[in-house]
Amino acid sequence: MDRAGHPRHLGASWRRARPQGVIGIATRHEHGEEVLDHIVEVGPAEVNLDRIRKLIRQRITPAPRGVRVGWSCGDGGRVAFIDIPAQAVDTLFVVPAPVGKPGSPRTDTVAVPMRDGDSTHWLPRTGIQQLLSAGVRASGMPTAQALTELLGQAVSKAGPDDGLRVGQGLPDREREMRAVYGQLAGEGLGLPAGEAWAQGTAACQDLHHERDGEPGWVLCLVAGRPAVAVAAPVWQATVEVGRHAPGPDPLAGIGLPRPPEGTDAPWVIAAGSRSVNVDGGSWGADRLTCSGRGVWRWQPLPRFSINQGRSAENRTAGQTTALRLRAVVNLPWAEASRLEISKPRRTLLEQQLPYSAVAGAVTMLSRRRGAELSAARRERGPFGNSARTAAYSCTIAGPDGGPALKASVMLALPATMESTVVACSDVLVENPQALAAALGSGRDTRLGFDEVQAVLLSTWKTAAELLPALVGDPAGLSWAAPPTTGLRMTCEQLAGNGVLPALDSLVDPASLGTNDDGTRSHMADTITAAPAMDRAERRSLLREALVHMAREFGRVDAEVDLLQLGGRTTT
Repeated sequence: MDRAGHPRHLGASWRRARPQGVIGIATRHEHGEEVLDHIVEVGPAEVNLDRIRKLIRQRITPAPRGVRVGWSCGDGGRVAFIDIPAQAVDTLFVVPAPVGKPGSPRTDTVAVPMRDGDSTHWLPRTGIQQLLSAGVRASGMPTAQALTELLGQAVSKAGPDDGLRVGQGLPDREREMRAVYGQLAGEGLGLPAGEAWAQGTAACQDLHHERDGEPGWVLCLVAGRPAVAVAAPVWQATVEVGRHAPGPDPLAGIGLPRPPEGTDAPWVIAAGSRSVNVDGGSWGADRLTCSGRGVWRWQPLPRFSINQGRSAENRTAGQTTALRLRAVVNLPWAEASRLEISKPRRTLLEQQLPYSAVAGAVTMLSRRRGAELSAARRERGPFGNSARTAAYSCTIAGPDGGPALKASVMLALPATMESTVVACSDVLVENPQALAAALGSGRDTRLGFDEVQAVLLSTWKTAAELLPALVGDPAGLSWAAPPTTGLRMTCEQLAGNGVLPALDSLVDPASLGTNDDGTRSHMADTITAAPAMDRAERRSLLREALVHMAREFGRVDAEVDLLQLGGRTTT
């Protein structure tokens, strides 16, 4: 049994099922069973949705969380629905026993309903006794003294109508919750709608609104930061966004609503809020925003790391590129395995690539050296194309016909059990000597760091905005994890002594300051941020990422102000 005296294992049957009900569909009998037949249109005159919500709160203890009651319009008419999301595994729900006059259930007795297909049976007294006995065997029988003390507390703290208390269900947090509730007096918080529950290390409780008919609240206390009272619609929106993450707890990834930075007192997040900060989940400190159409979406707050995912070196095996400048965008969309690359979208991409940012980056490198090496011609490959992969490249050859400079793009949809779409854009100096010959005698092929920035900005824009359109409109997809972008500079062609050359031999890092950690053949950084952004924001984040990368790889004097994009860019 749990601390509230509930058998822990009973809730599992509730949690596995997602109870749903629809009002307005007629049935017919077929082979001894009722099956759905046709829609019978109903409206507010026949179905009072507010009354249904009140009955759920009044007759089910504790009131189930996240219940949605509303209208759904179909071709055949209008129906009402009741949707109850999965509840906590350690919660036992009871209702007034179905005895007495119709419409007047007994409030001094309770019963446990059990769903069986489309019917309900009531757990008999012997079944309840067996469950309670199992709980006692698991946790031990409370002593008579302990039961007496609990009874005394319940009697002393019960209100005149024997209603629920603020904090009831979490004895260790009750005093704290009652204090916060008092601090928020006047904010519209009504009486408790159910017992308090633990959400990870947080203490939460559903509350009514003090004005009847208004949406209720969820009081949420997280150790170490001010408490928040979240309007029920905003709380439910947070839960719904979090459902796309793997795992049974939708809030484990997205976290819980939190007050703005610098707030010391308890905070209220009203029903009309359009932006909510969230923190404490595995996704990190981020934000939820509501569009003009009322759609809530999760937006990661930008942050940096040198940790690289397994996609960082995708499609590099067997290649001997002298210098690779790469942007890899990881797009962990929910239900990504259902996405597809259609022929019309592939054709559109082929038409757009000659005018893309990455194509312009190749042209920019040649123009700065007095040549005009166009990347307008695109070929499929070299990684191959399939129903779930798109790959294109453009190779600029040297005088001997060998590759000198190359630009390539690739988008790969995930396998069946994965959720991450990978978009990649590269600019490669295949052979510095061949490139110098193609440019003309005396041309330096060593890249200035302003050129490196311009190229990485172009590859990032291509991978983050152009390639994702292969699957449709990315704005309509939901995240199952935070999206990331990996920026990489790598030397991959062995020198004559059998080792990889230092980046300094192909890139001028002077603007990053001196290197206190020895020479390196590669540097990389990972940005957690939404892929789509305006040009100024992308440029700013790129500079911050490069400074973070430089410092992590030994150039501790690197500063954002020293990184200025010079010359013309194609973004």
